[in-house]
Amino acid sequence: MIDKGYLEQKIISVLETVYDPEIPVNIYELGMIYDIKVKDNADIDITMTLTSPACPVAESLPGEVRQKIQDMEETNEVNVKLVWEPPWNKDMMSDEAKLNLGFL
Repeated sequence: MIDKGYLEQKIISVLETVYDPEIPVNIYELGMIYDIKVKDNADIDITMTLTSPACPVAESLPGEVRQKIQDMEETNEVNVKLVWEPPWNKDMMSDEAKLNLGFL
């Protein structure tokens, strides 16, 4: 039996290594990860967004997220769903991200 909470924390640590190339803050702290579901068989469903539909990494960033999570030895299948609702806005950022970007 997998420890879902532990695995989710490991996934978050991996997500904190993925950056939007236009903003010097990782995608997790930016609030671009809406949901992480760890299933009993260690399949992972991630729901995420981008800062804008016109984001230059719209094609590559979800694939990078999927590959980094897939490369974890504890995970099986990884599904990344890119959504535009609710639209991302700066209020979704962590306080640390807002501080780093001068919003606080």
